[in-house]
Amino acid sequence: MAYAKGRVFHDADSHIMELPDFLTAHADPGLREKMPPIGFGAGGKGAEGKLMRFKLEGAAKDEKIARLTGLGDGLIAGPKGYEALGAFDGAERAKALDQLGFAKQLVFSTFAPAAFFDERLDPDVQYGAARAHNRAVADFCGSDKRLIGVAAVPLDHPDRAMAELELALDLGLGGIWVPHRPAGGRSPGHDDFDPFWARLADAGVPFLLHVGGHKLQVPKEWMNNGRPVPTDWLGGGENIRAKDMTSLHHMPETFLSAMILDGVLERHPKLRGGAIELGAAWVPSMLRRLDQIAEIWRKSEPELAKLKRKPSEQATEQLRFTPYPFEDVGAMIRESNDRLYLFSSDYPHTEGGRNPLGRFEASLADASEETRDRFYTRNFVDMCPAAG
Repeated sequence: MAYAKGRVFHDADSHIMELPDFLTAHADPGLREKMPPIGFGAGGKGAEGKLMRFKLEGAAKDEKIARLTGLGDGLIAGPKGYEALGAFDGAERAKALDQLGFAKQLVFSTFAPAAFFDERLDPDVQYGAARAHNRAVADFCGSDKRLIGVAAVPLDHPDRAMAELELALDLGLGGIWVPHRPAGGRSPGHDDFDPFWARLADAGVPFLLHVGGHKLQVPKEWMNNGRPVPTDWLGGGENIRAKDMTSLHHMPETFLSAMILDGVLERHPKLRGGAIELGAAWVPSMLRRLDQIAEIWRKSEPELAKLKRKPSEQATEQLRFTPYPFEDVGAMIRESNDRLYLFSSDYPHTEGGRNPLGRFEASLADASEETRDRFYTRNFVDMCPAAG
């Protein structure tokens, strides 16, 4: 019996645990030697050792699959990271989906984006690495139609971004991950990017923001309190600490606010977007603040006076957000509406927890069947119409 049962469940966040040749094996021949190495430090203490052990498991592979499939509907509470079923093998992930019970699953990479989301990179290397990434994701997801691969496209150079977008669409990838930061010294709402947003809208493919699309940590000065700096929650030094969590949503909020105030969503009403694994408790206050800003500043900013829909209306129609399992999605819905939020498992990452459905159901205890259906199914289809 599957873990998720009783309705259709769409999972808005899952991951590949990359092997060291993830980029080099899929890079253009002339760029293979130039591919930036994938750093595994963000996976916590011992991540690289686990990676190598499972890469070289050889004859133990069948034994591992049998052991993990034997967990049945308890698979999600089983081993995480490189030890999970389908962590780096697409055919295994299809087996995992059978046990998880998800009808659709967005698939992001884990460590690779640091190799191409850095705007300081040589453009040939930056976009060559993104192209290799997108081929690798497409290969992983080719094992099962339930897997919806997410391409990565840096926006720093608009013409190159358009070229990589077309290649990603040709590969059949169903989401486009963009870094949540200014793009080559420009707002994402700059006129240079209008063809990019128009193409996504026409294709029915969403742009996606995700943790890791920009630096995770607050400036190191905030960590200086005269006492030893703690390890991150995974026991290493490259992931998130408590102070980092207080502002993790600031850049995604700024990015999406710029998209709205610059009129991108207004100009492209079919464009869809999502903020994934960035929490969602901040969303109701963002929408209230944007409505206030648009109303007050429309008197002095002509672009705001052109908006025909309130920012909150644009967001409700065109943007979606994944709460963390520890957040109260029921409270968020009461403060805003039930069209904004999506279920996600974060499989096979530890952060997703061992029973995300149980935690979300607890916060949706008073929600209607229609609201639950939106959270688990319909809002996903609204965000990814091409995958419906």
